[in-house]
Amino acid sequence: MRRTNGGVRVGGAWLAIASCLIIAGLGLHGPLAPNLSDQMSKIANDPAMWVLAHWITAAGLSLYMVAGLIVLTSGSRLTEGWWTTTAWAVLPVTALWVLTTAVAEATVVTNAAVSGNSEVFEAWWAFAEGKATGIAFLALAIAVIAGNDARSAKPFTPAWSAWTAVVASLASSAGWALGMWFEIRVGRVLWLAASIVMSVWTVWLGIAMTRSSFGEIPDVDAR
Repeated sequence: MRRTNGGVRVGGAWLAIASCLIIAGLGLHGPLAPNLSDQMSKIANDPAMWVLAHWITAAGLSLYMVAGLIVLTSGSRLTEGWWTTTAWAVLPVTALWVLTTAVAEATVVTNAAVSGNSEVFEAWWAFAEGKATGIAFLALAIAVIAGNDARSAKPFTPAWSAWTAVVASLASSAGWALGMWFEIRVGRVLWLAASIVMSVWTVWLGIAMTRSSFGEIPDVDAR
């Protein structure tokens, strides 16, 4: 006897919803400005959009955590290997890191920009930027998950799409490093575009997980 591992389907549903929210948040967020004064002005000129983008992103990151925890406890083939188990564990941890960034930017960072308080803005922006380091590692985790699906005998998504997601995830991580750590402007655009492509694939993966029977595991009570 076998029983369907509902955790895979539930985790997939939350992953798809989370990814849709992330795409929406990234679309509203847009590329980061080249320097802090320009970024402060950008936020002050349209604070409602900035707040909306980050609360939507915060919701998406929260659901990433839910999806990752469900998949980790599902006992499915998604976490059969050492690297894939680690990737699914890294997903909620890095999402939590970036969640604090999103909340800080939706609240105190926005308030400081609107009031023109550059000292508070710079201090909290440094905090938010530090926590946002998780973005690079979240993308690397998705690269591992996508690579595993591309090489699987029973993939959830077509191999070409999974390999595209691997490239996009690596580009997202590299773009963040180039843009934020080395202050190369094109890196910020690369991060935004690659992150959207990466998230489109995780929507696809999540939907496929909700429809798949690949998550079946032996019934422990079977004789």
